Amino acid sequence: MTSREELQTYLDTLLEAGRFKDYGPNGLQVEGRPQVRRIVSGVTASLALIEAAVADGADAILVHHGLFWRGQDGRLTGWLKRRLALLMAHDINLYAYHLPLDAHGEWGNNAQLGRELGLLAEGRFGEQDLGFIGEPQQACADAGELAARVQQRLGRPVTCIPGDGRPLRRIAWCSGGAQGYFEAAIAAGADAFLTGEISEPQAHLARETGVAFLACGHHATERYGAPALAQHVATRFGLEHRFIDIGNPA
Repeated sequence: MTSREELQTYLDTLLEAGRFKDYGPNGLQVEGRPQVRRIVSGVTASLALIEAAVADGADAILVHHGLFWRGQDGRLTGWLKRRLALLMAHDINLYAYHLPLDAHGEWGNNAQLGRELGLLAEGRFGEQDLGFIGEPQQACADAGELAARVQQRLGRPVTCIPGDGRPLRRIAWCSGGAQGYFEAAIAAGADAFLTGEISEPQAHLARETGVAFLACGHHATERYGAPALAQHVATRFGLEHRFIDIGNPA
């Protein structure tokens, strides 16, 4: 068991939450009961996750995508009101870490995704050093072979723009909606870039530069950091932990 404040302080410090320029607040977003014994982790603070956490008897929820984002108008109506009302009715703490969770070198989304896919991180690239770059643990002949591996490991289809068919000696990756990091990955010397989503310009850049682009799903690439971090704090503070994966085709 630990206190709400002790858990927040530990997470904020571990993830260096204060150093990131982010799209919303990181840390404790909804204050619940003072003591935490059981924590549920998930990707997004959706109504389905909150309902599952209530059923599981959680004192706290730890997610990557929280409730509050830049540009919201601040009114507690509709979907936001329903989520908040359920959290507050059951006195559950909500901790959310966005870019800090992407970036952490051990428990973060990119570090955990690299481990899942057999990618050895050797450096960082891109804004706020969110992108990872390194070598595959197992030689990869081309983008098609990499796409097949990723598809099998993540359990979902992969959109692959194969580039020029070169062997993949250096692979860059950044989870979620990081398609805008593709040019930085090219500049960093990547033979392929892996992220969650693709937009219209990336297909042309892949064809013109020869660097492969793989879009592997926003949710699918970001479902490893929160449970890894939550299990770490559960072990440290003697908490019970359960990861609840609310499926998402995006």
